[in-house]
Amino acid sequence: MKVNDFYFHLPEELIAQHPLKERDTSRLMVLDRATGEIEHKVFHDILEYLKEGDTLVLNNTRVLPARLIGEKEDTGGKIEFLLLKRITGDKWECLAKPGKRARVGTIFTFGDGILKAEVKEIKEEGNRIIEFSYDGIFEEVLDSLGQMPLPPYIHERLEDKERYQTVYSKEKGSAAAPTAGLHFTEELLKKIQERGVKIAYLTLHVGLGTFRPVKVENIEQHNMHSEFYQLSKESAEIINDTKRKGNRVIAVGTTSTRTLETIADENGFMRETNGWTNIFIYPGYRFKVVDALITNFHLPESTLIMLVSALAGKENVMNAYNTAVKEGYRFFSFGDAMFIK
Repeated sequence: MKVNDFYFHLPEELIAQHPLKERDTSRLMVLDRATGEIEHKVFHDILEYLKEGDTLVLNNTRVLPARLIGEKEDTGGKIEFLLLKRITGDKWECLAKPGKRARVGTIFTFGDGILKAEVKEIKEEGNRIIEFSYDGIFEEVLDSLGQMPLPPYIHERLEDKERYQTVYSKEKGSAAAPTAGLHFTEELLKKIQERGVKIAYLTLHVGLGTFRPVKVENIEQHNMHSEFYQLSKESAEIINDTKRKGNRVIAVGTTSTRTLETIADENGFMRETNGWTNIFIYPGYRFKVVDALITNFHLPESTLIMLVSALAGKENVMNAYNTAVKEGYRFFSFGDAMFIK
């Protein structure tokens, strides 16, 4: 299967640059994966499509304000660090821009010296290992100095950091938001539960690799990035009970989908666990646990549109995406949503 099988023309003006005032007022395209039939709704209409006994699986990762802008201690030269993952203690792996300034042994300061970082190592792919020094609690320092690491296709500044977090975000560690969850409000989640739908939480810390393009012509040769996940005993039991009763497990987002499919055994049952996943789901994949999916509209030729195509069928998905363009849907992180039933 070729990467250009997943190409569609996307006008730049359809890339959403800011979130809507009300989270649950985005548009919702409903796609029947059996028939290919499409309906046009508003996101809070999702209630119409959820049934008693269903379980919604939400990724409760919380995005770190991981973009730090500072200067070289001795010369004042500007630097930007993007934190990727904590190695241990105060050591982090990060991207540095411009990289030529971030030599081993160089010290950088942020917020008038409130936070300092020394470059300890340069990895083969050019990432840096840095070690921070500061007074107090690192997370509080980072909250005060860091900016949200918005995707490269968003060019407008985000006024409210919380709009790039889900209302149920809890476990800090993500480099990007699980954007399908951005449409939910606390009130909508309450209504969903009152309908008899269960909520199960898992954690997958989204890496920047989620934005990395597929550079090989044959998609089967693409190497996925690795991301950390964890699932509690309570959530595993909720999902297993749902499967036993023959009800639907509905993943909110591709991150939840990848985590569930990584953990599930051949019969679709879960267990309490944590680890790293680099699962790549594309057409031909047999889903073990996920029955339906709430997701956003993704980049052409991305691993995310390939995952969606694996669930709903490539022909159905490409038709839905071309329809979304024609109907003026908003795309990507702050864009509209799709429910694949």
